[in-house]
Amino acid sequence: MTLGERGTTWVREAGEASPDRPTLVLLHGWTATAALNFVHVFEPLANQFHVVAMDHRGHGRGIRPSLRGFRLHDCADDVAALADALELEHIIPVGYSMGGPVALLTWRRHRDRVAGLVLCATSGQFPGASGLGAADLAVRGGVLGVATALRTAPPVVRQRATQVLVERRRANGFPAWAVEEVEGNEPASLVEAFGELRGFNAGSWLGDVDVPTAVVVTTQDQVVPPRRQHQLAAAIPGSSVWPVEGDHAVCVFQSEVFVPVLSSACHWVTGRAA
Repeated sequence: MTLGERGTTWVREAGEASPDRPTLVLLHGWTATAALNFVHVFEPLANQFHVVAMDHRGHGRGIRPSLRGFRLHDCADDVAALADALELEHIIPVGYSMGGPVALLTWRRHRDRVAGLVLCATSGQFPGASGLGAADLAVRGGVLGVATALRTAPPVVRQRATQVLVERRRANGFPAWAVEEVEGNEPASLVEAFGELRGFNAGSWLGDVDVPTAVVVTTQDQVVPPRRQHQLAAAIPGSSVWPVEGDHAVCVFQSEVFVPVLSSACHWVTGRAA
């Protein structure tokens, strides 16, 4: 789909769009795509919801970022533009990992469109986001430098950087279709997204969230510690916590555990949003 002047992205849609079926917009995590993150989720949720998922800019077949690079708030504005294109009055963003900040920013920047939130394996603040010290500033400066170098490098260099990512996933036993998904990832955007996550801190405004919110906590997560996920839930008034016994990749490798919890959390939010 082309989202006006913002660019063209890849959208997956499942389930019937109708007034009595709430729309869930699935927002994937860093370095993934909508298909990789939610491959086991589409069909179960589509039985009762209208489900839409898009590749974030710089990921998969998402919008190619401009020279100013990847910004989380641009991803949130992309979500609103997608809702406009599909003529969706209200949506419920379902954010996984990096998709969590995108979901929160979608609420903050487009409050009239967001009826509820489902936040999975994510946090309102990532390491390095508060009290930026010299070391962290150096890291973020390095991230910017690497991203700039990748963006201005000759095409053959950028292609080689992408191939390294692809070969790593192939070596880790990813199926062919999953390897094809990540071939579209733009290395510079991935680097910039990492820097954006390190700088994300919603602590000053999480208490203003005024829509039904469910926080799906991955209790064995070593990427986003469970305590940070619980802190996110505690900061949002009236939120509910939905524990799932698994690590950060539970959505893919233990879908039989993850999907029922996610479905219940979505029903809790949509019931209250109605």
